[in-house]
Amino acid sequence: MRIIALILTLLPLVGLRAQELEYKMELGGMLGANFYLGDANYSALYKNTNAAFGAMARYNFNPRMAMKFNLAATKISGNALDGPTRFPEAPAEQKWKFSNTLVDLSCQYELHAWAYGTGQGFKGTRRLTPYIQMGLGFTYAGNTLTMNIPIGIGLKYKLKERWNCGVDWSMRLSMSDKLDGISDPYNIKGGFLKNKDSYSMTMFYISYDLFPKYRECNND
Repeated sequence: MRIIALILTLLPLVGLRAQELEYKMELGGMLGANFYLGDANYSALYKNTNAAFGAMARYNFNPRMAMKFNLAATKISGNALDGPTRFPEAPAEQKWKFSNTLVDLSCQYELHAWAYGTGQGFKGTRRLTPYIQMGLGFTYAGNTLTMNIPIGIGLKYKLKERWNCGVDWSMRLSMSDKLDGISDPYNIKGGFLKNKDSYSMTMFYISYDLFPKYRECNND
């Protein structure tokens, strides 16, 4: 009878070890590179690249969906006269060569291709998964504050139960043409996201899981 009682006592603990523990949040740091697209660079990827760094927080709804918040600092730089494009004579307030500090604060909704986790337990999660993301944010650069729409992709990997790493690429579509200090040199009327400046961030990150969620084995 004592052996049976001991087995019945240990069974719940075995069930807990068999399930995969989820966490509500992640906190981490980011380091990477940034380049800008605008009047001084229409299409050349990674031209005038600058270092970027920041912090991130991610709220995990479930193994397939998350909401990420990030704060990053970098620079955008370039020379509008460095290339085949020739603009009309610059107004006195515009500078063709520029280097502006940029601060980005944004949040993105992430959708994972596969359920993300340690790969243990009954849920069939995987340590490695790609994801797509889209959101809304704010940009400050060149004495201009504007909104931006981040769109991108990423890849994340579960190093250990509570440690994650990944690479994240996004294009920030701003709603301003003044981030570089060069505003509409051809005098072409702009619109929503038309004739606006944008910039791209490629960030490597590492994060740590916080606030475990205890769930029943038969709870999806």
